[in-house]
Amino acid sequence: MSASLLRRGLELLEASGQGEAPPGLQRERDAPRAAGTARRRKGALQPGRNKATVKGRVVKSAIEEYHKKKPVNHLTANLAYMLKGRIVANKAITEQVLAQNRGRKSKDQPPKKAAKKKPEGTVFTEEDFRKFEREYFGRP
Repeated sequence: MSASLLRRGLELLEASGQGEAPPGLQRERDAPRAAGTARRRKGALQPGRNKATVKGRVVKSAIEEYHKKKPVNHLTANLAYMLKGRIVANKAITEQVLAQNRGRKSKDQPPKKAAKKKPEGTVFTEEDFRKFEREYFGRP
């Protein structure tokens, strides 16, 4: 963890009300090492310019970045937009556009629609059958 992130976390903790302990509860610092540590801690907790960062750069909060990059659901807005316009193009124009965009290969061509065959009726009428019966069987 970098020193700048650690300082930022300490600043956030101090800002939320943690603060310093009352003077009676603080330990005595007699050792020279403790004095140097206190001086560093004091300099880190003071608000102001963060010397660990590049000039002009602001330390960003991770929570703010999370909220910025959080995915947004656009379903309702998209549905409203799609259902708003109900203009239907003319079928002839639609077919013409589809024909222009269709390739010349056989796989791009739509299947040929088979023409419906009309049920073939007989060529002979009932009268023709009676006439044939009379001639062939000899009945009147």
